[in-house]
Parts: sequence; C-alpha cells; structure tokens
Amino acid sequence: MKAFPQLQTQRFQLRQFSDNDLHNVFTGLSNPEVIKYYGVKYTTLDATKEQMQWFSNLEKTGKGIWWAICDMEKSTFYGACGFNDLDKEKRKAEIGFWLLPEFWGMGIIQECLPEILKYAFEELKLNRIEAFVETENLNSKKVLEKLNFQLEKTMKNCEIKDGKLISLDLLILRPQDLI
Repeated sequence: MKAFPQLQTQRFQLRQFSDNDLHNVFTGLSNPEVIKYYGVKYTTLDATKEQMQWFSNLEKTGKGIWWAICDMEKSTFYGACGFNDLDKEKRKAEIGFWLLPEFWGMGIIQECLPEILKYAFEELKLNRIEAFVETENLNSKKVLEKLNFQLEKTMKNCEIKDGKLISLDLLILRPQDLI
C-alpha cells in the first residue's frame, strides 16, 4: 500500500488521522459553530468513530483523502481538510475543510489549502476542484475566493438541511488558476 502523503506548510503538518484524533474530531464535529454549514454532525464519541472510519475508507477506496491539520510537533490539532467524491476518470474532486473555533481567523486554512490543492493537481492529476458551499457561509467563500476559486453557479433550494431548503454555491478551481 502506498504511504500516506504527509504535507507541510511553514507552520503546519498535514498528516493522516489516527485513533488518537477521535476526541478532537468529535470536539469539532459536535460544535454548533463548526457544523452550522457542515454536512455532518455527531453527538457522541461512539458515533464519531463513523467519521474516523470514513476518513480511512476514502483513502483505501481511492475516493478521496483527508488530512488532520496539526502543528509541527503534531501535538495541537486544529482541524481537517481534504477531498472526497474523487473521480479519477473525470479528474475532479470536492474539497472540504473545518477548524476548531478557537483557531478561526488565524490564516490556517489559507495556508494549508494551497498544499493540498498542489497535491491534487500534481499528484492526483486532477483538472477540477469543486467546493459546494452554503450560500450563507460567507467566511468559507471568502477563503476560497482568496485562493482563486471562481463561482460557477448557485443551486437554489437544492438540498434540505435541518428540515429547511438551502442553496449551494459551486465554486471551482482549475490547475491554471492555482496561486
């Protein structure tokens, strides 16, 4: 089996998830601020094991890859970023990311995403990265726009979340637009 691609930025290590990350993932994906615009949420540590298994299965099946965002000593866990719905034939994937709220506004995602985007274009040979963002999630859209993601379309009332219709903006990035 191919080794997990560890990536690095000036301040952060992007590494494979381990069983030791369960509590951190639960802390993030049970926090109302984090999951406000996120597609999954958990109410117990036991249920969060599903997410940990999902991270592992994505890589094993070739359907995506997610990294834990940590400091260089790997002792502080900040959040996660990665790709899912990887389609090698169509050479595209969907990007996602989240941070624990105490680390918002520190430029962490802005620093980490270029590394995983470079990996997607150079190593996975993708031609398109898609971001499906709830139209009201202005902070995520702002981060993506700083990285040259372009709005392709708005899908109005296309999903139901918590019993309400929501709209999604589809932002895309192609290799030639990577900064």
